[in-house]
Amino acid sequence: MTDNQNLLAEQRRALILDEVRRRGGVRVNELTRRLNVSDMTIRRDLDALARQGMLAKVHGGAVPVVEASTHEPGFEAKSVLEPSAKDEIARAAAALVAPGTAIALSGGTTTYALARHLLDVPDLTVVTNSVRVADVFHEAHLAGSGGESRRGAATVVLTGGMRTPSDALVGPVADRAVRSLHFDLLFLGVHGISVEAGLSTPNLAEAETNGCLMRSARRVVVVADHTKWGTVGLSSFGALDEVDTWVTDGGLPPGVRAEVAEHLPGLVVAGEEQA
Repeated sequence: MTDNQNLLAEQRRALILDEVRRRGGVRVNELTRRLNVSDMTIRRDLDALARQGMLAKVHGGAVPVVEASTHEPGFEAKSVLEPSAKDEIARAAAALVAPGTAIALSGGTTTYALARHLLDVPDLTVVTNSVRVADVFHEAHLAGSGGESRRGAATVVLTGGMRTPSDALVGPVADRAVRSLHFDLLFLGVHGISVEAGLSTPNLAEAETNGCLMRSARRVVVVADHTKWGTVGLSSFGALDEVDTWVTDGGLPPGVRAEVAEHLPGLVVAGEEQA
């Protein structure tokens, strides 16, 4: 971690959480030196992260929380995790989208970041079960001159359904809407990804809806940062060999990259030149 007195609290807490997860625990005095802030600031950060269920405080520091497979953080809680990695992933994923195509975006904070990078791609049809993703396009429409749609603006189809803690719409209504549609490219956010469990989520209804999205897509692209590797949620909804491309960040270790390459045809590491 780089010393920086001017880090925003959100950025600082994301760095702290990443350090806790990588090392299996940190001490307050280590964090004060590395982030060049006061002991009190670090303790406030740890208190905030503990209240969100992101880590567990112990005497003199913090350790990771062992999450149940059914634990599903809310959208705001997930938004502070790996923000720069998610933006890099979103930028790389947006480069895969051609003007005039029909695409789908599932729920999630990485697909939300991707939506912002797609606003300038003309003539898209966007199917989504994410309230947050739909809001990105809706707000861009409202920001247009005179409230009129700008030339080439995306056509957005929002499924109905029941709302999850991560602001995705799921359930029978969402599933029925998705099954009636067909799109060129699906961008899929995931709770966890592994060889054994494939793609998984802690939400049973979301697993079913994500499976419908995969079956309606000609090509499936997973957008997920390196921390999702090895995480397993309650319900699996797809195997690795059903994924065409995984767009991730440079934090994914070389050994994992080689393992992933044995199971799916495309691995895009954002910010790195592709072979």
